Amino acid sequence: MTRLVADTSALVSLGIAADSNPNPLSLCLNIHDVLVPEMVVEELQEIASYDDDHGQAASTVLAQTTEMTVQSVDLDAEFPLDDGENAAVTLANNIDATLFLCDEFNCLGLIHASLADTRLVTTPTLLSVFVRTDQLTSNEALTLLDDISAARSWDANSYVQRARSLLTEEES
Repeated sequence: MTRLVADTSALVSLGIAADSNPNPLSLCLNIHDVLVPEMVVEELQEIASYDDDHGQAASTVLAQTTEMTVQSVDLDAEFPLDDGENAAVTLANNIDATLFLCDEFNCLGLIHASLADTRLVTTPTLLSVFVRTDQLTSNEALTLLDDISAARSWDANSYVQRARSLLTEEES
């Protein structure tokens, strides 16, 4: 299995659509060896305390942590992002993960530059991979992306709009 390190943001995104069929969180956990730093679990616990879509999504992800490998890492005090991203990038580099799943769209350049040999993917990209590997149809991926986008306020995000456009092309 491919080792994938996930950040809090992407896990929340997948958790938002976890009630869907197919379930993108379950697909990710079935296809990849998912690893997360303890700091990501702590952030999920904090988010789960909110009574909103994000809180429910974080609770859903927390219920699945037994299917993930949770590891502790030492934080890089100089890393200019929050502790969750710091820990996730450090873990990805420490274990030579194949994939790093993160939806921090405003910081993707910095995160990409901080990864040694790990490929950065976002939830829209992951959904596209699921389509290319016949785990999802283009229509299913578009529906999931629309649901996640609505909850995450991604409708105006040009990166997400491009992913939606590519999925629409694949559907045709």
